[in-house]
Amino acid sequence: MMEISPKQLSPKIYSLKGWVKLIEPDALKFVFDAALNKAEFKVLNYNEHHFPLNGFTGFWLLAESHLALHSFAESGWCYIELSSCNEEKTKVFLNYCNRLKHEMKWEKTIEEYSQ
Repeated sequence: MMEISPKQLSPKIYSLKGWVKLIEPDALKFVFDAALNKAEFKVLNYNEHHFPLNGFTGFWLLAESHLALHSFAESGWCYIELSSCNEEKTKVFLNYCNRLKHEMKWEKTIEEYSQ
């Protein structure tokens, strides 16, 4: 069996950016934990910060990169940004999110960035 060296792999990142009509921190964490789990991303760490005027930021460190959420309470929307080196998992995440009961607006569907 031939081993693949790191030099043979082309670095690629798949990026997904958009908005969800949901700002409640516990609900956001529940929904996006489920989306990451459905896509079989490996979560290495999770952290969050609550701002004094109802803003919220959540961040999942993934073996495949990261997911960040930033809520804007005054508008009722939360910004979503997923970066991943795994195209298939990114597609599963997107498909799962598109089936949510919450309104979604994608600014960018999956974009590929490579070296």
